[in-house]
Amino acid sequence: MQLAQRLNSVTEPQTIKMAKLSRELKAKGVNIIDLSIGEPDFKTPEHICNAAVKAMSDGFTKYSPVAGFPDLLEAISIKLKRDNNLDYAANEIIVSTGAKQSLANAVLSIVDPGDEVIIPTPYWVTYTSLVSLAGGVSKFIKCDIGNNFKLTPEQLEANITSRTKLFIYSSPCNPTGSVYSKSELAALAEVFKRYPQVAIISDEIYEYINYNGHHESIAQFEELRDRVLIVNGMSKGFAMTGWRLGYLAGPREIVQSCEKLQAQFTSGANSIAQKAAVTALLSDLAPTHKMVEAFRQRRDFVISALKKIPGLRVGDPEGAFYAFPDVTAFFGKSFSGNVIKNADDLSMYLLNEAHVATVCGGAFGDDDCIRISFATNMTNLMQAMERIGNALAKL
Repeated sequence: MQLAQRLNSVTEPQTIKMAKLSRELKAKGVNIIDLSIGEPDFKTPEHICNAAVKAMSDGFTKYSPVAGFPDLLEAISIKLKRDNNLDYAANEIIVSTGAKQSLANAVLSIVDPGDEVIIPTPYWVTYTSLVSLAGGVSKFIKCDIGNNFKLTPEQLEANITSRTKLFIYSSPCNPTGSVYSKSELAALAEVFKRYPQVAIISDEIYEYINYNGHHESIAQFEELRDRVLIVNGMSKGFAMTGWRLGYLAGPREIVQSCEKLQAQFTSGANSIAQKAAVTALLSDLAPTHKMVEAFRQRRDFVISALKKIPGLRVGDPEGAFYAFPDVTAFFGKSFSGNVIKNADDLSMYLLNEAHVATVCGGAFGDDDCIRISFATNMTNLMQAMERIGNALAKL
């Protein structure tokens, strides 16, 4: 059987590939410290789990509405007003099976074959695959460590053309941890105002994991409100990765289009997870704040440790739970006859020599870096930093 040509534009995410390799080595008895996966290592808070149990007892085990239960849509609306001072009615919100589906719905609703989609690099691995599936053309803008991997207004304006249909970015960013301030977003908004044909997807899944204070959304600028699509979800801020629940807020026309697509792909999201999400969004956020404080301590340790390793250039992540060091100083070096030619080689070297799983930066559009997740306990992180330092010293 000959498979569809569209599959040629999609590859297995490097994050998943490294996780598989880690599991294979662990199965062989190798003591691997896995810093490749972007998943909180905390349990879902008990009050959220209790809400799920109650939902099952109350009979919420049937099909759910495609766009989501009304009480969850209302809870998301309340959250957006409470946390972001943004006004979205329930019919401007749709709930999906994870933020990834929200992104897919949005891209497939907007992008036609040949449309250009601007994506600042580094970016989350799935963005460009979704654009390819829609027949669009990804146009990358390289953002470097010198500006903490943030896009400048000048770069943005220089890359918008008559074919530009969409712009996708995340803040806090996966993989860099960069966070756009209100003034930085305002400067980008001034550029977007001059190009009304460009829609904007703002991926805010790491909103709560922010070490600099209040999260800022580009949707706050009234002139852009009718073309900004906010994507968020429960996975990161509430340690609910396995619950698979995301949401999108945006113009009613886009939300209706997403609902039309979702009705064919999956219909409504998991009913039990939706009821649990209502409790998560409307309850005390103390468990989230406690988790973020733990991430802050881990970040401080990991960044300090990485900066002590000769050859690594390390930025200061302001959100999420990743370090994204520049490793170009090790290109051309070797160990036991094996030459490190790029970040992919270095990531594999660390896996096989240090027994630490990372992800090569090429997966995120930057061949000079590797991604290190600090979403694990301090014991693992201390051991991993020591192993990485010793392995790099051998090159």
